[in-house]
Amino acid sequence: MNIPHLPMVIYCVLTLLAGTTYGIAAEKKSKPESAKKGKVTHGAIAWHRESGSYGYSHDFANARDAAITALNECANQRCEVVLTLSSECGAIADGPKGFKAQKGYTRAEAETKALKACGAGCKPVAWACTR
Repeated sequence: MNIPHLPMVIYCVLTLLAGTTYGIAAEKKSKPESAKKGKVTHGAIAWHRESGSYGYSHDFANARDAAITALNECANQRCEVVLTLSSECGAIADGPKGFKAQKGYTRAEAETKALKACGAGCKPVAWACTR
């Protein structure tokens, strides 16, 4: 019996199996295990103004883990957590007179509030949402 497409069928099955396994592993890593749907989730934004380095976190079950992750994601050892989040969004804006960090229901609301509080000449730096 001659089945010309058998190698291709085997290849496709193996690819699907490998892709499924990879997809499950990637899904587990994308969200902290401690965060559950319907519960309050925490996040943070860490920033070092002089270098412009920032790090953020989202969807953690507690504020401490969120802050540690944001600090670890920041590319400068002198980064500080400037905003903590609890089932909300936050943004940082920086300008000639300093920076402001504000919270909002959406990214757009948080950025708008941060830019308004910061004043003329300010630009958005970073944002994160925990919902």
